[in-house]
Amino acid sequence: MSIARQNLRMVGKLVVVTAGMFAFGYALVPIYKHVCEALGINILAVSERQVPGGAAKLPANTQVDTSRTITVEFDANARGPWQFRPAQRSVQVHPGQLTTVMYEFQNMQDRRMAAQAIPSYAPRQSAAHFNKLECFCFNQYTLEPGEKKEWPVAFIIDPRLPKDVTTITLSYTFFEVGARVPPAPTASTADTSPRS
Repeated sequence: MSIARQNLRMVGKLVVVTAGMFAFGYALVPIYKHVCEALGINILAVSERQVPGGAAKLPANTQVDTSRTITVEFDANARGPWQFRPAQRSVQVHPGQLTTVMYEFQNMQDRRMAAQAIPSYAPRQSAAHFNKLECFCFNQYTLEPGEKKEWPVAFIIDPRLPKDVTTITLSYTFFEVGARVPPAPTASTADTSPRS
């Protein structure tokens, strides 16, 4: 067999292997989806089937404790010349219920600002049961002069929250990151010129 014929045969094999790889790549998504549905690990597939028609109802969340109501109060503290406040001061939620609230920010300075928020909870034992799924406190943000933003806080109160806790206060302190710190004051140098 000549070398040209061997090369042609090798090119043919490579083309078949390449075509097989592309076919497998395209088939991988539906295969993955069917395997996940069969094993019950693809929760998105359920909602994808139900959303387009709109008639299908999602199953009730059995993790929500409707026998209890918790008042969640929101507090905002700003360290610097900017506005920072919750869109609403409080909400009533059931333990296990997903809730989203918005916080509003505005940079009142005439310069760009990088800032971050730190949360705190009252009473203290509620912190272990306050589960945030989305929160602006996880990141630093840059605000241009005068820029306004709204950021969400999505949370669930764990049903294992002690029964005697009926109110939780979520408090944020919003502060500038990397702010220029003025130099420490030094003792003023006394005027050493002779006085008459």
